[in-house]
Amino acid sequence: MRRLLVSLLAILFVVLPGAASAQGSAAFLPAFRSDRIIVETRGAGPDVIFIPGLGSTGAAWRSTADRLEGRYRVHLVTIRGFGQTDIGANTRGALAAPAALEIERYIREQRLSRPALIGHSLGGQIALRVAADMRGRVGRVMVVDSAPFFPALVDSRVTTREVEPLARLGYQALMLFGDQALKGQVSALGGDLGLAGDMVFDGLGLQGGDRRVLAQGLYEALTVDLRPRLRDVTAPVTVVYGWTRDTNNPRNRLEGLYRYGFSALPRPAQFVRIEGADHQVMIDQPARFQAAVEQFLG
Repeated sequence: MRRLLVSLLAILFVVLPGAASAQGSAAFLPAFRSDRIIVETRGAGPDVIFIPGLGSTGAAWRSTADRLEGRYRVHLVTIRGFGQTDIGANTRGALAAPAALEIERYIREQRLSRPALIGHSLGGQIALRVAADMRGRVGRVMVVDSAPFFPALVDSRVTTREVEPLARLGYQALMLFGDQALKGQVSALGGDLGLAGDMVFDGLGLQGGDRRVLAQGLYEALTVDLRPRLRDVTAPVTVVYGWTRDTNNPRNRLEGLYRYGFSALPRPAQFVRIEGADHQVMIDQPARFQAAVEQFLG
């Protein structure tokens, strides 16, 4: 009997190592717990991690994830404090960098094999952080209506030092007036970041959240410059953005700005414009966005 048991174990763990590691090991991994992020996992197959933007939860990706189910294992990330989630440890200090570190821990602890990362807006910046830190452990990256430094979409010469007073103003206005009145209040106080400001501010009203987390996320989206980190991103990058044929609309000229902003990548990024979409690309044009995702993953 004992010899039979040993033989059976040998078949499971030696003769069929791929099946044991790819499927069986996941069942024995401890549940992931974090006081910074929440992760909802669905389906089976190659791993795809979705990271939402400012004021959004993993629910922003649900329709996209539904269409991947049965072919991919999707991981929907929510930063604590966005939507109706508990704020956890995000009550103070930085937001995006700790979130990126927790996603990296999740990848390691859950033994994900070269996952694809898809991030929108602030989530796109977080995806770039993860890819820069983990390098070869990330398979590919899609950033959706996001940039390594948002203010550079207005003026490529602008610096963090120059934009910081406006970002601080936005932080204070959000804490005082809330996300619904923020954009109007900042404009009344003389703040204007053009299209870059629209991209950052427009993300706030989708699902909202705790003012402390929204304010910190807004501040970081306006002041953090990830362009020096791009040289560490070895995974291929695809940039998806909303576009219009209207030559008077700033969105018509985004690709040139994006090409300059992502020029430090070791390999040139792929640029995919989604006609008829604004900042919430996956919501504005779901069918066209889904096609871009399928091509990216294919």
